[in-house]
Amino acid sequence: MATPYTQQFLDNRPDEELINDYLKGDEAALPALVNRYLKTIYNFCYRMIGNAQDAEDAAQETFVKTWRHLKKYRRGRNFRTWLFAIARNTAIDLLRKKKLPVFSDFSRADADADNDNPLLNTLVDEYPLPDEMMLRHADKNKLEDLLQKLPPRYREVLLLYYNHDITFEEIGIILNKPLNTVKSRHRRGLIALRKLLQNTDKI
Repeated sequence: MATPYTQQFLDNRPDEELINDYLKGDEAALPALVNRYLKTIYNFCYRMIGNAQDAEDAAQETFVKTWRHLKKYRRGRNFRTWLFAIARNTAIDLLRKKKLPVFSDFSRADADADNDNPLLNTLVDEYPLPDEMMLRHADKNKLEDLLQKLPPRYREVLLLYYNHDITFEEIGIILNKPLNTVKSRHRRGLIALRKLLQNTDKI
């Protein structure tokens, strides 16, 4: 068992150093890496799936897969991006096995939602759009509820970008989608979320 000093030392180690240490035989390095991301990955899975028990199963399976494939992790690649890609695919696999309706939205996404709007793709990203400013200032509890009503292909992009501070480029790697597709889904998701907010304000 790691001493408090050792634990503090491990907590401050970069991801890749912990991975290298574990692969060299330091058994304490892997739990430190898991603890660093456990809450984040569970929260992501929960917002993707919408069920606490399934999210817990998906998060646990994510770290089992991470452990199994850690030797395949490419040095120099962003570990967090790699981990989120595993978590996202694990969540979708769970939805598929349980045949939950939300999985069909992922299945249809490539067929009918990635015909990107050229105008959306050419918009500049340096400054917040009105929709982004709306998202940042809206009631967080209300947003949590409304995000669950969005198509999953939009919800996952908004979650990764706003909740986990992952760049569009990294999201593209996680989703295995071109950068323009990620930006397009981001725009469409914001527009859909704004409409939902407007409708709830009228009630």
